[in-house]
Amino acid sequence: MPKTDTILSAKSLRYFLQLIDTMNYTQAAQILGITQPALTQQIKKLERAIGAPLFGQMGKKLYLTEAGKQMQSAAVVLLNTTNSVVNSIQEFTQEDKGNISIGCLKTIEMDIVREFLLAFNKKYPNVTIDVKTFSRKELWHQLDNNLIDLAIMYLPDNTKRQSTSLQRQYENMDVYKDRMVILTHKDTVKAGGEYPVSRFVKTEWVTYPDNYYLTELLKESFGTKNNPKIAIKFASAEQLIKIAEVSKYDTCVTKSFYKKYKQKINLKPIYLKQDKNFTISLVYRKGKLEIPRIKNFLKHWNIFLDKEDYSSRLEEDIN
Repeated sequence: MPKTDTILSAKSLRYFLQLIDTMNYTQAAQILGITQPALTQQIKKLERAIGAPLFGQMGKKLYLTEAGKQMQSAAVVLLNTTNSVVNSIQEFTQEDKGNISIGCLKTIEMDIVREFLLAFNKKYPNVTIDVKTFSRKELWHQLDNNLIDLAIMYLPDNTKRQSTSLQRQYENMDVYKDRMVILTHKDTVKAGGEYPVSRFVKTEWVTYPDNYYLTELLKESFGTKNNPKIAIKFASAEQLIKIAEVSKYDTCVTKSFYKKYKQKINLKPIYLKQDKNFTISLVYRKGKLEIPRIKNFLKHWNIFLDKEDYSSRLEEDIN
């Protein structure tokens, strides 16, 4: 058996593509749930099998070699083919067996999703559910390359700039109509009120990092003439609130997060006038509903929300 037969496995190709996505061994290993040495070993095995280096390094930065670029194109085709074959076979099997892979945006509150997954797993223990969190860019990469079955994200999302392409390739199921909530120290505003962004031009902020959904929404609200004065950036909503509460800084979170944890938050919630609404949505490639286990999964998700809608579940007490 040629050595490439044992090295060019679906797993090794996924590892290779994930490293391309992050260009960072540590980050890629964390996303994959393996150690950095294990990832390094897999990449070196691939390079030995191919007979050429796939990555080069300039300083601390990785880059794809010409061989790596060719391998990337081949890996995407091979994985798509493998996934299509597996799904084609499983389309004719029972709905209570198989694997469902879900990618979730890092900033989306997962308590309700986790509650549903536990209930679904209890009813269908032979369906393996694999959940990973990603940035917006990473999430679209996973969808575009058919590496996940479902994505939980905010829409609209300008990361996918061609809306016609989005409509052509994907279906989506709206889960919850969300909104940006400003958490402020101001005594001159009323909780739950709507105020023009001009009231916050001199405010200093602690926000999510650049390219995060809410940070982009906040900047859009300020317009091109003014930029929010951001003093600290943090990727965790809990940390944003903790920092804001012990400092002079205001912050912003989603309405869904605020509704879930409002009893623990000691800042005043308000809204910006003429801000943009967005939805928490389930996004999947067209044709996924032809796979029985995924169709059944989404059917039970709807049943779960019919019993008690998403908004009501957010209002449930937390300890």
